[in-house]
Amino acid sequence: MRNDLRDSVVTEVRSRTLEACELQANLPGGLPLDVLINDTLYHERKRLETDRNSPTWSSDIAFWDDVKSSLSKAGSADLKRLLDRIIGRFVDEVLGNFNPSVYGAVTKVAPRALSGLLNAMSPLRMMQQGIPEIGDTIKLQGRVDALRRAVEQGTVIFTPTHVSNLDSPVVGWALYSMGLPPFTYGAGLNLFGNPMLSFFMRNLGAYRVDRRKTAPIYKDILKEYASVSIEKGVHNLFFPAGTRVRSGRVETRLKLGLLSSGLRAYINNVRAGKARPNVYVVPCNLNYHLVLEASTLIDDHLKSTGKARYIITDDEFSRPRQVLRFMRDLINLDAKITVTVGDPLDVFGNRIDAEGRSLDPRGRVIDITKYIMHAGEPMQEPQRDRVYVSQCGESIAKAFMRDNVVLSTNLVAFAAFRLWREKNPKMELYRLLRTEGDGAGLEMGRLADRVRRVALEIDGRVKKGEMRMDQICASLDPMTIISDALRHFGSYHSHAVLSRRGDRVFSEDMNLLLYYANRLRNYGLVSGRGPLLDNV
Repeated sequence: MRNDLRDSVVTEVRSRTLEACELQANLPGGLPLDVLINDTLYHERKRLETDRNSPTWSSDIAFWDDVKSSLSKAGSADLKRLLDRIIGRFVDEVLGNFNPSVYGAVTKVAPRALSGLLNAMSPLRMMQQGIPEIGDTIKLQGRVDALRRAVEQGTVIFTPTHVSNLDSPVVGWALYSMGLPPFTYGAGLNLFGNPMLSFFMRNLGAYRVDRRKTAPIYKDILKEYASVSIEKGVHNLFFPAGTRVRSGRVETRLKLGLLSSGLRAYINNVRAGKARPNVYVVPCNLNYHLVLEASTLIDDHLKSTGKARYIITDDEFSRPRQVLRFMRDLINLDAKITVTVGDPLDVFGNRIDAEGRSLDPRGRVIDITKYIMHAGEPMQEPQRDRVYVSQCGESIAKAFMRDNVVLSTNLVAFAAFRLWREKNPKMELYRLLRTEGDGAGLEMGRLADRVRRVALEIDGRVKKGEMRMDQICASLDPMTIISDALRHFGSYHSHAVLSRRGDRVFSEDMNLLLYYANRLRNYGLVSGRGPLLDNV
């Protein structure tokens, strides 16, 4: 966001957060300010015990030691000033920045630079052919015009699926190529570790999210920061999965904390009588034939299912040569990164029409201001609003499933993994992942038959509008689909996910096979039934 807006957002966030803390402290059973400060101190000291590599560790220790010392002798007025200091420090840590000069330079250079990165071209090829358009690598489709209209009719929260750390530059290019204004977004603190990347992120409006901070007041500040920016008309980008999905599945369990900021902003906009109060949520699906960090992600998922590290700082994205190798292989395969823009929704999860009006399930225009009224006034009601946010989250999850594009790598991996499970029904899953069952591979004829059956079932779902397929899968030719998948699987990863030897197919990395197969989980495909894939 522009720096003049940023300053007003910071002031508003600080005052609102402090006011909310004072208000709840005065409620019956509310948390007194000294207890709130002490609780925040506890969370931060616990974090600092294990976060000794943080570049701000020394200053953090000094700050919280001072808070502890001041707390022991603070009166009521001192407590308010101390809490304001804590809030101010957190807000300064989160603070985003927008530099128009940097943005202007980046929008001129980045599309070509990103194109060069995504194509990882050799110098000889660049001299012969020039740097290709980035649109040759990223395919933009879906409700693009509807998104443009939503930006004109209100403030937009763009909510993509989260597959890879490459998602941010890919989404950034997509928004820029649609002619849309800059979006602000929260980026994990670990992504600011690279000085060059950090410079651009800081100056293009990203605000910092430190997922190691567990103090409730810090999370409240993040939500308030997002809410106020939306009220100021700043379009936001949220990844509702919270982090990259480790298992490879389409995300259906979403983190709704920041999404609730959109509802709060809408209520405040209506209360303020703004001319354009509406806040729209636009889902977006990102699909890759291959995922740069797939090996690290699935290993992390399998090591501790349900207890992932949440923040991975040592994956493939942190190794520049591996990123370039991935991109080179991607372009050599003529693979597309698909960006599918979904139907815009209101903050309650309802679809909207071309005029930005909310529609009920039967397509009738509805007045959503009635949803937020209490005694004739627009009001925040936490219990009611949680239900509304949950409904919106369900609508986003359905959009993610509906706009997921089935690629050959997903379809073939799903069919192959099912066959391996059927061949070894009594084998414990993790042993199968280690040994590939009996090691005899799969007969090509059986795999082709299963791929055909899965493709036909998915085609039926596509015709019902329940999912999407790319052109290769839409051909319904099993050998064409398998050939395309094998080309991809034999390129980037250190060990071929699937490879053909004679009339049989083998896997050199069953973990990765599971990762790519998981993209078709949650659809309940009949052609994939049999022994379950287990809870992975």
